[in-house]
Amino acid sequence: MNMKTITFTLNRKEQSFDIEPDETLIDLLRRTGHTGTKLGCDTGMCGSCAVIVDGRAINACILFAFQANGRTVETIEGVGDFDSPHPLQTAMADAGAVQCGFCTPGIVMTAKALLDEKPDASEEDFKLHLDGNLCRCTGYVKIKEALLSCSSATGGES
Repeated sequence: MNMKTITFTLNRKEQSFDIEPDETLIDLLRRTGHTGTKLGCDTGMCGSCAVIVDGRAINACILFAFQANGRTVETIEGVGDFDSPHPLQTAMADAGAVQCGFCTPGIVMTAKALLDEKPDASEEDFKLHLDGNLCRCTGYVKIKEALLSCSSATGGES
């Protein structure tokens, strides 16, 4: 065993983890109970594993866990919950933009990273930033409507 200990801020709480050198961030997160982050393609192509690292949406399946050392990581568990959902989560549910739900955490995390940086994000901004988030159930129309409703450019909250 060649375990190493890393420390990073996870959902606003500093934590330490013992990791293997080749362990990915998604594997670490899921191993430690953060199962809202979904493992889809395992190659960085689908976006279902998106988390926010230092303010940027990153696919956790292609980031080694050791690369999170000293950084700030936010998962879907840190965004909102059933009793107090984030406006993005509410908008997705209200718009009927959630079908199977597998892609939803990654879409929410990617959209949140964009809105945290640019609260008045436009439709083009969403198209650009969500280009790597795939959904096999929808035609993206309701997802687009939900996300735009949270942009201050369209009168929504972020």
